[in-house]
Amino acid sequence: MDTRFPDLRRFGGADAFLQVCKPRTVLDIFTGKWAGLVMGALLDGPRRFNELRRMLDGITQKMLSQTLRTLERDGLVTRTVYPTIPPRVDYELTALGHSAVDVLRAIGVWAGEHADQVLAAREAYDERAKEPVEMVSRA
Repeated sequence: MDTRFPDLRRFGGADAFLQVCKPRTVLDIFTGKWAGLVMGALLDGPRRFNELRRMLDGITQKMLSQTLRTLERDGLVTRTVYPTIPPRVDYELTALGHSAVDVLRAIGVWAGEHADQVLAAREAYDERAKEPVEMVSRA
């Protein structure tokens, strides 16, 4: 066993490498493309669906609906329907959603500080991928 990644199951702890790990299930929320951005868009308070859609460049109506539904199911966002014609629906972060804000901000800061490096690495990788592969022979 690799000692850098101990098997915490024998101590009654979680093992994020296991598919059934509870923390891994929760981490999956933040590894998607849109959940963190939707939550970030809700930091300043409640927003309506179309407001969110305008803010989040590139998101489709279907993906925004799915993301909001998932975040609501996970207890991170509330959906409030007002009895007006047409019905008004607001989305807002819950207390649990607000508790994740520091994590999201830290990821955003890291992304801002390292975006140039990541993009340069991608470009270098793509350039290397265009080169013909040389076979290595074993003597």
